[in-house]
Amino acid sequence: MAGNRIVVYKGPGQVAVDTIDYPKLEVPSAVSQAKGLTRKADHGVILKVVSTNICGSDQHMVRGRTTAPVGQTLGHEITGEIVEKGSDVQFLEVGDLCSVPFNIACGRCRNCKERKTGICLNVNPDRAGSAYGYVDMGGWLGGQADYVMVPFADFNLLKFPDKDQAMAKIRDLTMLSDIFPTGYHGAYSAGTTTGSTVYVAGAGPVGLAAAHSAQILGAAVVIVGDRNEERLAQARSFGCETVNISEDATLSEQIDQILGTPEVDCAVDAVGFEASGHGRGAGEAPATVLNDIMTVTAAGGSLGIPGLYVTGDPGGVDPDAQEGTLKVRLGLGWAKSHSFTTGQCPVMRYNRELMMSILHDRAHIADAVNATVLPLTDAPDGYRDFDQGAAKKYVLDPHGELASV
Repeated sequence: MAGNRIVVYKGPGQVAVDTIDYPKLEVPSAVSQAKGLTRKADHGVILKVVSTNICGSDQHMVRGRTTAPVGQTLGHEITGEIVEKGSDVQFLEVGDLCSVPFNIACGRCRNCKERKTGICLNVNPDRAGSAYGYVDMGGWLGGQADYVMVPFADFNLLKFPDKDQAMAKIRDLTMLSDIFPTGYHGAYSAGTTTGSTVYVAGAGPVGLAAAHSAQILGAAVVIVGDRNEERLAQARSFGCETVNISEDATLSEQIDQILGTPEVDCAVDAVGFEASGHGRGAGEAPATVLNDIMTVTAAGGSLGIPGLYVTGDPGGVDPDAQEGTLKVRLGLGWAKSHSFTTGQCPVMRYNRELMMSILHDRAHIADAVNATVLPLTDAPDGYRDFDQGAAKKYVLDPHGELASV
């Protein structure tokens, strides 16, 4: 069998497309040994990757802001066609086109049975929860590749009902693997409902997905905050209000100018630990967004926090930040009776319903995040431009199947 091209982290600011062996129906040896799984994955499939996206979470690794080792393979946003399946795969067939939740889940542990698939107990020797191509997640190969192995396929994969219909909407459907459910999770867990006023911190792809999700959930006003004017313009393109946090006015003052009140009903943190402070020339301040959303959310409101926070950040601004210890005003959140939801989005809680919203033209997530297709060989360019603040969601096309769609 031919080799497998795959995107690999080469050191801070550097990625390359390397060639490795074609994947096998095997689980990583570390997972097998620690969790008592058979190495052979008869429950798995090999996918030909149809589309795979560059994520802001990948960018944290590529910037050198995690403990990812050189050689880490990348890519957890995957859509693909089954080209091989194990003997224990009962309900999927070769040729099926499927979305892959970025959470790797066994479907058999207590957490999976409770639909907490972001914290599966059997797929990572180090902690609950796993993902493809990510640091400290069990050693599963990344999906920014020609081919990828997906374990526990009957449980994990979301099969599209009609392949031709799916390919016609593939730029939207490719977002089901992560950012659309993640953005929706942020808005939903913040309590967004009919008539809500919502603040979304961050106008990157997840923030834009959260903003579009808030609209789907019935929000009256969605306000998106960022320092990047190009990304704020993208938010305005589908009906959001915006605030630029590099201005001297406080966030509360800017929200007051839009709503006539300095508070919103609920808020979403779609930034995470590499947050910047307010005002012109402000530097990194990793607790800023968490404190902001407590400040501007009304008493009794909820906060959705899909933005990534880590336990190891070599580039943190101080020793506390380097271990994920941040100066968060928890007393403020307590005094205002706020509810917080953090952690990996459990993709399977939402992906089927969001698929239906795409297939029936209720959601237009590709337009909201400005989906932009690149060949796999251009992945380094995509990482560079994304890091420089491009208002685009880069979709990699390993086999040239999206070029004419």
